[in-house]
Amino acid sequence: MSRTFRLLILNTDYPEFLCWLYAQHPGLENEPYDEQMRSRNESLFGVADFYSSNLRRLGHEAWDIHANNEFMQRAWAREHGIRSDQPSGILQHWIGMLQATKRAMPKAPVRYLRRLLHPLVDSINGRPRWFYDILEAQIKHYKPDVLLNQDMGISSRFLNEMKPHVRMLVGQIASPLPEGEEFGCYDLVISSLPNFVEHFRRMRVPVELHRFAFEPKVLSHLSDGYAKIAISFVGSLSQDHQTRVQLLEHLCARLGLKVWGREAGGLSKNSSIRQCYMGRAWGIEMYQILYNSKMTLNHHIGVAESYANNMRLFEATGVGSLLVTDWKTNLAEMFKEGEEVVTYRTPEECAELVRYFLEHDNEREAIARAGQKRTLREHTYYQRMQELGDIVHARL
Repeated sequence: MSRTFRLLILNTDYPEFLCWLYAQHPGLENEPYDEQMRSRNESLFGVADFYSSNLRRLGHEAWDIHANNEFMQRAWAREHGIRSDQPSGILQHWIGMLQATKRAMPKAPVRYLRRLLHPLVDSINGRPRWFYDILEAQIKHYKPDVLLNQDMGISSRFLNEMKPHVRMLVGQIASPLPEGEEFGCYDLVISSLPNFVEHFRRMRVPVELHRFAFEPKVLSHLSDGYAKIAISFVGSLSQDHQTRVQLLEHLCARLGLKVWGREAGGLSKNSSIRQCYMGRAWGIEMYQILYNSKMTLNHHIGVAESYANNMRLFEATGVGSLLVTDWKTNLAEMFKEGEEVVTYRTPEECAELVRYFLEHDNEREAIARAGQKRTLREHTYYQRMQELGDIVHARL
């Protein structure tokens, strides 16, 4: 059996990111599908094309689909003669609002963004007919050996109906499990969280551990010459991250921390984070912030429990910032604590570490360099795609 295969990757994007992306590229919504995909990939947001490009380097055929991007999906449908239901009605409303909000968006009040994005959010939550019409046509068009679904909130009933058109259905998840979905439709689930791996094993769903990584090509998009940031945090501030919010409030009240993130509107009016809040940062902007930072703070979501797993571990070390992360039982499997990253167990210890390394430049820089070397040596998406290829080949 050939060791190469055809893989179709399904993903969805945050509505706020889509609004930002099209605001950065006026008229992009009218461009051909390939041009919209190119701009989406060049944003470097999320995993961009890090899976597909490295799978192709390994000799496989691979394609990305951003299933909730109506502009992009309808462009694909037009170019392939696919008819779906009428546009959802948000398109022209959205286009008209984009440029007017471009400059204000980084620090726009969340209540304003909610008004702007409300039709889009409703459309996505409701999964309109076009979403599944076009997705079905794409699956039948590409005829993948492997369908990798990175949004397990996509209907399991729909995916079950698509199984005759693929050899293997793989789900990927490291976020709170979606309610109301059946996971038995998957031939395999992959997760970067060991506790999720154990959860699916108890459910008798085939599962493998598969960690996040860093894409080295990001480094060629970063620029020197910006003012250095002493200590940064980039990440979500949602209700799923209450211990994170408490940590940041402790640090913001005591240190010159700069915070970028989503869902800051949920913070209390008196939260000390508000004085440190710099807005949102997507893709290449996020990487540039990490690159400019002497140190960057990491804190895991509650569903991670006692395990290290998130993307920031590899993004921060990959660009050469000193990673200050919450201690987890399995962190030593990825990095040497105190030599490649530094860890804290309490807000007080975190503040103490930050103060120490702000005063000890040589030691901080040595650990940051060692962390970057480890990531570039062992934690790249090329290596992860080699691992994924082996996992898939063993089960096809």
